[in-house]
Amino acid sequence: MSDSSPLPPVRLTDEAELARAALSTPLLSRAARLARWAGPDTRVDAGGGLVEEQLPAAAEVLGLTGDDAAAYASEAWRIAVDTGLVEITDEETGTVAAGEDLALLTGGSPHDVLGIWLGALEAVLADASVPDLDDLVDAMDLENGGEIDFSQLEWDPEAEAEFLDGVLGNLYLLSVSEDGPGEGPVPLPALAASMIVPGDMGEPSNDMLEQVSDAMMRLDDQFRLLEPVGLVAYQPVDEALMADADADDTDPGVAGAAGPVDDTDVSRYGMVRLTPLGLYGLRARLLEAGFDAPAVGDLADKGADALLDGTAAYGPRAVRAETEQWLSRREPLAAARELLAAARGSDPGAPLRRLRCQEALSLVGRAAEPALREVLGDAELGGLARVWLTEHGAADVPAPSEAMIFWLTIDTVAAQLAAEGNSEELQALVEGLAAQHDGFFAAAWRVEHPATADVLEAMGRLHPDKRVAKEARKAAFKARSAQGG
Repeated sequence: MSDSSPLPPVRLTDEAELARAALSTPLLSRAARLARWAGPDTRVDAGGGLVEEQLPAAAEVLGLTGDDAAAYASEAWRIAVDTGLVEITDEETGTVAAGEDLALLTGGSPHDVLGIWLGALEAVLADASVPDLDDLVDAMDLENGGEIDFSQLEWDPEAEAEFLDGVLGNLYLLSVSEDGPGEGPVPLPALAASMIVPGDMGEPSNDMLEQVSDAMMRLDDQFRLLEPVGLVAYQPVDEALMADADADDTDPGVAGAAGPVDDTDVSRYGMVRLTPLGLYGLRARLLEAGFDAPAVGDLADKGADALLDGTAAYGPRAVRAETEQWLSRREPLAAARELLAAARGSDPGAPLRRLRCQEALSLVGRAAEPALREVLGDAELGGLARVWLTEHGAADVPAPSEAMIFWLTIDTVAAQLAAEGNSEELQALVEGLAAQHDGFFAAAWRVEHPATADVLEAMGRLHPDKRVAKEARKAAFKARSAQGG
């Protein structure tokens, strides 16, 4: 992802609901319970972890049993320390006390709670980028003071963290894009392939498929770690597939990554989706990293100019959701007047502003009629006003002049170009315009609109009929000459 262009806007759950979800995550709730359990007799080692002899008692407090109980208790304690729920009061004696932030979990605002949860998330993400402990021990050079031999481990901490950040960034993008799965899960092979296989590659090589398979296994371990903190909901890779892979040296990820299989098979290779809490957390991290990561509602308290410009790159559903929030805070007629005033202009972004204005006014309803009648004589808004009034069944709507019709046509196509690029819908619009008016191009090049030449060039590019396309290009040349360019 590039940090120079905005991401699609995310629809975030209310902070109070997110805070409740954070408090109920297994990892943070365990950390809070251990923080309340800790007392004067609790002891930690030099690294701040619970001393080994206290782990059974901590596991019992958490209701954990089994071989992994001590490990889970140790992890929860470390999160309590990392998030300030527990403070080490004396490093020499290893004594601890409840941290100041512990009280925020019950007496703080939802934002306070989410801040503590974000600290827990960062700690878990750091853990997820570390290789398996057994591999770490094997890579220690005991002859040189127990230092880790990273060359033997074949692990680059920075690269590993960047890879996981990239995967989570792609998962975020898939979740917020209008053509993505939304709240649905993403197959693990597809997510791994998104980091390795170029988007324009037809058939991945065997080497790439092996890399995808290896990445899947890493991600399987990482998502298992990230689920208890509430970032993702994860269906792990089927253990039977990994057992088969160990038995016959078959890559478990190749089938899922390489070709179409039925839904049941895909799910066996792992499925992951961001939770509402996960969307909040990743957006917070993206903002901190300098990305433009908007959320629906960001523009609700801003002016109409910010709304029309800010939604320029949004998809249709996001535009509607943002506009509905903006309108909900304003009186309808005043909102309509503000929108129309912000839609004026001859700059390159003006046609799309007018399109967004028209979309917003369709949500206002008949209460906007006086505002539309006020701009009937406006050169830039008069055509838009006539269309709106006619569509809403208003009486006594003056007929537009031919010059106004052509100006509005150029403005509309310019807006569609800015919003959609060379889409199929725009091509159909271009074909319809040329078919409805035999002398369209002879008249269109004379339209005094800043985008006339660009629109006519686009029509020449999009129209499938070579003769019509040539007419459009000739008209574009005339328009550019008339504009002095």
